[in-house]
Amino acid sequence: MTRTPRETSGPPNPLQVLTLEQLRLRTSTKWRTYPEDVLPVWVAEMDVPVAEPVVRAVTRAMDLGDTGYPAGTGCAEALAAFAAERWNWDGIAVERTAIVPDVMLGVVEMLKLVTGYGDAVVVNPPVYPPFFHFVSHMDRRVVEAPLGPDGRIDLAVLQETFRRCVAGGRRAAYLLCSPHNPTGTVHTAEELSAVARLAERYGVRVVADEIHAPLVLKGARFVPYLSVPGAERGLSLMSASKAWHLAGLKAALALAGPGAADDLARMPEEVGHGPSHVGLLAHTAALRDGTDWLDALLAGLDDNRRLLAQLLAEHLPGVRHRPPAATYLAWLDCRALGLGDDPADVFLRRGRVALTSGRPFGTGGAGHARFNLAASAEVITEAVRRMARAAH
Repeated sequence: MTRTPRETSGPPNPLQVLTLEQLRLRTSTKWRTYPEDVLPVWVAEMDVPVAEPVVRAVTRAMDLGDTGYPAGTGCAEALAAFAAERWNWDGIAVERTAIVPDVMLGVVEMLKLVTGYGDAVVVNPPVYPPFFHFVSHMDRRVVEAPLGPDGRIDLAVLQETFRRCVAGGRRAAYLLCSPHNPTGTVHTAEELSAVARLAERYGVRVVADEIHAPLVLKGARFVPYLSVPGAERGLSLMSASKAWHLAGLKAALALAGPGAADDLARMPEEVGHGPSHVGLLAHTAALRDGTDWLDALLAGLDDNRRLLAQLLAEHLPGVRHRPPAATYLAWLDCRALGLGDDPADVFLRRGRVALTSGRPFGTGGAGHARFNLAASAEVITEAVRRMARAAH
C-alpha cells in the first residue's frame, strides 16, 4: 500500500543539505546534550532543513499573528487525504479523530479511557523507552511480551501475556508500536489481523503508536492497525512530527475505530487545548504539500541504510543488525564486541560518538545501541569509524 518513493527532479536529498557547522548552531536536545567534540547520532531528530511548505505555513502564521488557540479539523482532513493516497486507506473518519498535544501524551489519554489504576499495559520490548516511563507514571503496570528472535511480534507470547493480564476480570491494554522502534520492523497485515483477533478474544484494548507510519522505506508497506479486520475497537495515534522533523511544533491526532468512537468522545475537552496551533498548521502543511520532500527524504534514508550496512561490514563486522524496513533508526547488536551491557557508553567515552543506549528499551536491549540514520553520509561514515576505533 505504501507508494515507492518517486525518482524526482524536485527537492534535493534533505539529508545532504546542511553542513555540520550549520547543525551545531541548533539549540535542541540532539545538539546541546553533549560537548561539541561528540558526534550525535542518537535522539530522533533529523539533520534536515524543514520542508518549504511547512516554512511557508509557519511564516504566514507569524506574519498574520495567527498564534492563538487551535481550531478546526484541517489536520485530520489532511491526514485522511494522505492516508488515502499513501496507504490506499480511506478509513480515517474526521469525526472519529481528536487533536492531542503529541503522540505520547495522546497515548496516555487513550490508555486512561480504556484502563484503570493498576491495570496492565502490554508492550513488546525492546521498545521505545517512554512506553515504560509514561505508563508507569500513570499508575498502570507495564507487562512485557518480548519480540521473537526474528525481531517480530511473538503471537504465542502475546496470547499468553493477554491471558495472564485479564485473569480475574481485570482490564488490560496493548500498546503497539507500529512501525516498531527501535528495530524498524513493519508489521504485516497478517500479523496485525492476528493481534486484533487476540485482542478481541481476551478483551484487551489496542492503542497503536503509529508515529513512524510515513517513514516506511522501499520494499515494505505500512498497514494501519485500524484498517485490519477485527480492529474496530482500536485506537491509534499519528503525527507528522517524525517524518517531517517537527518535534518542536507539538501536535498529533488520536484516531478511533468505529467501535471506539464512544471512548474517544469521553476524552476531556481540555486535552485538545494542549496542541500548538502553529504546530497543527505545520503538520497540516506537511501532510498536504510536503510529500515531494518526504519522497526525497525516503530515498536518502534508503541510501543511508545501505551505507550503514556496508560500513559496519567493513569496520565493525562483529555488529549484527537487520537494516530497518521503516523509521530512520538502526538497532545494533553489539554483544559480540565484548563492550558489556551498554556499548553506547563505550562508544561515547572512547570514540566521542553518541548513540542511544539499548538498556532502557527493556528486555533484549542490553548489549545493543540505537543509531540515527537521519544524517549525512559523511556524518554516518565518521560515526562508524569512531565506533570502530572505540571498540578496538
